[in-house]
Amino acid sequence: MRERDNIHEKIQKLWTVEEKQIALNMPRYYGFPCVILNEDKVPYNALPLIQFYTKSHFISVEKLPDPYLSLESTATTIAQEIKYLVEEMLITEHEGVKHEFTPNSDKYLIPQEEDAFSKRIVRQINRIISNNMVDKAPHLLMAQFDYDTTHEAFWFVGGIEPPKNVIEKRKRRIWMKNQLYEPTDRAVQYLGSPILAVRSNLPLKPLLDYKEAKNPEFTVPKYTYYPQTTGYTIEHRHGTNKPGFWPGDSDEFGLISFHGRGHILARKNSFGPEDNLEALHCQALTASYGWLLGQASYQGFTTYNDLTYPLVTQTVITNGQLWSFYAYQLNTILMHNEKVDENPKHNICYGTKPMKLYEKIENGKLIDFNEDVLKTLIQFYLNAPTKRKHNMKPYLGKEIQVAADIEDDKKRCWLEDTYKHIMSNRPRHNLVPEMYHWEWIYKVLFNTRFFERKVRFFERNINPFARKLNDHLPPYIPKQLSLEHYDISYSGADKQGHVVTPQRVDQFGRSLTPSVHPHVPKVHHRDPDKIYYKILIEVKF
Repeated sequence: MRERDNIHEKIQKLWTVEEKQIALNMPRYYGFPCVILNEDKVPYNALPLIQFYTKSHFISVEKLPDPYLSLESTATTIAQEIKYLVEEMLITEHEGVKHEFTPNSDKYLIPQEEDAFSKRIVRQINRIISNNMVDKAPHLLMAQFDYDTTHEAFWFVGGIEPPKNVIEKRKRRIWMKNQLYEPTDRAVQYLGSPILAVRSNLPLKPLLDYKEAKNPEFTVPKYTYYPQTTGYTIEHRHGTNKPGFWPGDSDEFGLISFHGRGHILARKNSFGPEDNLEALHCQALTASYGWLLGQASYQGFTTYNDLTYPLVTQTVITNGQLWSFYAYQLNTILMHNEKVDENPKHNICYGTKPMKLYEKIENGKLIDFNEDVLKTLIQFYLNAPTKRKHNMKPYLGKEIQVAADIEDDKKRCWLEDTYKHIMSNRPRHNLVPEMYHWEWIYKVLFNTRFFERKVRFFERNINPFARKLNDHLPPYIPKQLSLEHYDISYSGADKQGHVVTPQRVDQFGRSLTPSVHPHVPKVHHRDPDKIYYKILIEVKF
């Protein structure tokens, strides 16, 4: 445990966002076995698991919480002004325009059609509201609007029952015989793609005081069973935290995110309307937590280094007709095995049931338009971000906070390339070693080939998934560029550290050694206290 705490402190002391994300992935070269939480795949009865994995206390409400009350009168005025524009837009999208899209053959057609329709409605309503609210909500002038972006988040959840392979490993270790069934950490990866995300350079105001996060009335169900029992799958991949933009973007705090609900149509009818409602709550919890965790990671926080202040986002789930509104406050991201029971803080989510914007459209007329739904949406847009009085990035460097701040070209380029390669989750050029069926039969199940030389990884008790990210050979250096090609035994160095060698020529007769050699061999070896290494050698003829 002391060793793990030292690793957590080292991650906290790293200066840049990119280094912290690489450090999280350092223990596994081929990635972690992650529980995949897809935005559009919610199995039956998943709410207890989602609440436990995000440590979220859910509060079902009919109206938005108290901080939105001051915006109600302004929202009512704006709703009355733009009501006719929204009605005309809805009629036009339903009956006036014919849209075509290319469906994905791997998914059901009807959910894709509904998501395509909701995407058009969200974009049009966003255009109408943002164009008519600029004078009353000046923060929208500087806001960033992202369409069809990607939100990903990675964290560890502790207190989970160990799987069978972990128990078998512990049985083979004598010192762990008394710890066979102790809880373990589970890596969790959220993958989402909102229809629209609105970002700002300042964060939203907290819904509750940060001290309220420790309120004992906020409870979260404990779910320690295998995630496969609920219906979630396990996938080996690198942990990625991407809130829809790269580190260094000035608009790094989320305001509103819109999500489709077409996946509800793909669920079985036997699940019932109550579980479909819980599926929407699950989608909102994972979408809100995942986006805020990605934003927190760009502020220097990780799953091992907890937040020092709350973050807030607003989530809307819609199919164009039904609208659900959620306000989420992130208070903690510390849930790994050592802290899952000790951490008293909880995250808070306020959510409404689906509300109809209109009843139906017949003969070019909109029937029963619900102005309250439009007013609630306008309140989300009116909620202005504010500047905080505390340090927003306490765990990042004062001058160097992202890779782009590094002056050394080679170090900056190496760090940027390594970080984005991990975030892309591209497969390695050497695929993961696997045991073939004939090997399992003739070498493991029935030891019939005992006379053969043992060269395979499972014969030598090597676990390929235990390989670390920095466990690989350094870059190849051609012989002509290596240090052995030069006779530097008679060389010295000047005050600047440049190597001074006698005059020599290469095989083409070109001089290799001016009075002060322009190529200074610089070798940065692997340092256990750093998460990068490189070998830089330049030769200029």
